[in-house]
Amino acid sequence: MNIYRRFIVQFLFQIIIGFILLLLLFIAIWGMIGFSISSADIEKDLSKGDSFYFSEAISMKDGKAVFNDKLKQLVKNQDMELIVFTKEGQIAGSYPALETDLSPIEQGELASLILGGTGEHSFIDLVDWKDMDPYYLLIRKGNALQDLLTQTQRLAEWDKQKLNLTDRAIDKLNKEHSWVQLINPAGDVVDEFAAEAQPSHYSFEELTFISEHDKNTASAYFHEETGQTLIVGIGRNDPAASTDESFYKHISQSFLIAFVILFLLLLLGTFWYARKFGIPLITMMKWIKNLGDGIFEEPQDLHQQSVLMNKKGKLKKKYRLYKDFILALHQLTKTLKDNESERLKMTKTREEWISGISHDLKTPLASIAGYSQMLKSPNYSWSEQETKDFGEIITDKSAYMMELLEDLTLTYRLRNQALPIVKEEVDLNEFIRRTIIYFVNDPNNRDLNLIFNPSPKRISAHIDPKWFQRILDNLIQNAIKYNPAHTSITVSVSLIEQHFIVIKVEDDGIGMDQETLDKLFQRYYRGTNTSDTSMGTGLGMAIAKQLVQLHDGTIQVNSTPNKGTFIRILIPAMENAKEYK
Repeated sequence: MNIYRRFIVQFLFQIIIGFILLLLLFIAIWGMIGFSISSADIEKDLSKGDSFYFSEAISMKDGKAVFNDKLKQLVKNQDMELIVFTKEGQIAGSYPALETDLSPIEQGELASLILGGTGEHSFIDLVDWKDMDPYYLLIRKGNALQDLLTQTQRLAEWDKQKLNLTDRAIDKLNKEHSWVQLINPAGDVVDEFAAEAQPSHYSFEELTFISEHDKNTASAYFHEETGQTLIVGIGRNDPAASTDESFYKHISQSFLIAFVILFLLLLLGTFWYARKFGIPLITMMKWIKNLGDGIFEEPQDLHQQSVLMNKKGKLKKKYRLYKDFILALHQLTKTLKDNESERLKMTKTREEWISGISHDLKTPLASIAGYSQMLKSPNYSWSEQETKDFGEIITDKSAYMMELLEDLTLTYRLRNQALPIVKEEVDLNEFIRRTIIYFVNDPNNRDLNLIFNPSPKRISAHIDPKWFQRILDNLIQNAIKYNPAHTSITVSVSLIEQHFIVIKVEDDGIGMDQETLDKLFQRYYRGTNTSDTSMGTGLGMAIAKQLVQLHDGTIQVNSTPNKGTFIRILIPAMENAKEYK
């Protein structure tokens, strides 16, 4: 899997995981908000609690119900009564305590408990206790407004048009945040308590509305004998508003907690992403910087161990996403390291070559200078033969230096791709035949055994005659120079499936060892007899290889010591090869 697909899979997987986590977080937040709403509802109306809530708030100890403090406070605030009993009618506990013992009660007594007073009631099954015997909870809710109206009605002095509230009644009214008004038959308020925010006069329609429609916040009593009306209301400090405020407080707290959780998750996610994606990128940037600074090694820790690999030699998990890129960096590091090693080696070889060249140039220059001094010496008269011999030596030395300089110039032009190649169609059979004739007719090669095996068909190729001639001259000249007299040298040309031309140069001479064979195409490398300036410049085979490559070809050399050398050149052929005549 390449790095592109690996990134797609990785990010898709992370998006799915992130979506699942967000979904779970969303469910958790809504659950928390729901729990807050439920808690606020219960604090507003205890009868909305479920079996689980009351099972947590009420515990059983030795067959008796024990109510926790929070539940007791809610019961007091909401003017309720809780009674716990078994299926047999045995009362296990109550709050506030009933004026009865814990003996079993009959259905009629239970009915009186339920229906007694003016409030509402509800049943809850308590099935979550460890005790397998079922228990039941009776919630009886009082009607505080009606109780206040009844109490105030008994205390009122109707003849005197006075409320006549006792201290105990005032305390109860203050506790319930209630107000009281006494209204005469004309609708005027004649006495009141804590009713500053209420009207001072009522019409008949207003009194009727309060009596029939506003029973939750106000209740009225009409005294038939005097025609007066008593109104008791709840609303000075509206408990419902206080409860709503508590409800919104719970919601705000839930959203604040959710925001904090999301913020923490964002920080954790940022930290995780920075470690997962940032650390590998920083490591690879450091690696690339090291390569730019000439440090051709992967990053290492303080213990000189690879930061990318674990103890088992495998790529660490956080770097596996960048596996392809790291492999490419490994290859680049190896290549640069090899190139640097080769460069240093080449520098050393070039320095040695320059030293050798300096020596090689120094020797013929010294010869030329010496013979020139001798020729112009006034103290001695040279014969004609001696003058010719001196001139021949000077000519040979000059030719060698010229060849050396030309080879040096040519190799640098090839290296910088500055050598122009002008290809034309050439008959290779005829081209090679003329080259062989040139070497055979050379008087210096009278002991040469040179054989040419042409192709039976005409072979045409697109080559640059000048530079291809240089290739053949180098190969044949080397076969002559580095082998003893009477060595057989065979040059052959053939065609492979009408597409490729094969030129072979073979000899049965002394051959080459593996070290010489490995360095044969290196610049500045010379074989044996480097002290003999007639043995070449050390650039011939490197030049030959580069010239073959410029002709879109390849060159291969095989050699065995004391058995000979085999050189094979492969270049593209022109189409439609014709029968050679």
